[in-house]
Amino acid sequence: MVRHLINDGHPVIVHSRTPSKAKPLLDVGAEWADSPASIATRVDYLFSMVGYPADVEDVYFGKEGVFSDLSKGTVVIDMTTSSPELAKKISDYALKKESFSLDAPVSGGDIGAKNASLAIMCGGFHETFLKVLPLLKVIGEKIEFFGSPGAGQKTKMSNQILIASTMIGTVESMLYAEKSNLDLAKVIGLIGQGAAGCWSLNQLGPRMISNDWEPGFFIKHFVKDMGIALEDCESMGIRLKGLELAHQFYQKAIDSGYQDKGTQALLKILRELNNLSKHQE
Repeated sequence: MVRHLINDGHPVIVHSRTPSKAKPLLDVGAEWADSPASIATRVDYLFSMVGYPADVEDVYFGKEGVFSDLSKGTVVIDMTTSSPELAKKISDYALKKESFSLDAPVSGGDIGAKNASLAIMCGGFHETFLKVLPLLKVIGEKIEFFGSPGAGQKTKMSNQILIASTMIGTVESMLYAEKSNLDLAKVIGLIGQGAAGCWSLNQLGPRMISNDWEPGFFIKHFVKDMGIALEDCESMGIRLKGLELAHQFYQKAIDSGYQDKGTQALLKILRELNNLSKHQE
């Protein structure tokens, strides 16, 4: 995502909690900063994307966080999938600093990031969204504004709820076809073009066939997202049993040591629950 901004001609300053991860960007012209605070005084637009809400708290409110030294008028854009309440907190604090914020989580996985085809869901003030939109268009394809601070995160929760149940259906479909000794590539090629067609089947199905469990999106982050959604559901007084079931399955994946694998590794859990194994593994 950062590389797309560099290629579009934007000067970029980067910080990573794991400095080695920034090296490919430094090699193509990005400038290094030692902390989020040291970026906050030097940019007009500050993007963040980390793993968990606790990480977002640290990046923004920590000792060397963004808000410890944020310049007036800077726009902060958090693209982490995080808590709607935390997005509101960031917005309120940014206003106190005479700055602005946008919660802008994304969907599309590693493929969408590489191809600059991400879906980006935005919450905040509309004027802020319009200011950031030209930059978002560099890294995303489908970009929508959904309302007040936190609305972007709530839209991402809706996205994750849909994916959670869809992944169960995708994996069960593959497991059934596998047990039936069907050619899985042909199954995906055909049903993926009909009413059953979905991103999970068409993008992750081929990875399942080849026993490629490497992450486009980490299971541990998906479990985090479902946990946020379940907490938000509780606060709204609704219960989503499909989401609860998916959360249980993916928790089993973490218990089995697959937390750093991609979400498609749910197939391994369903195989284990059915006392099945795949000889290629």
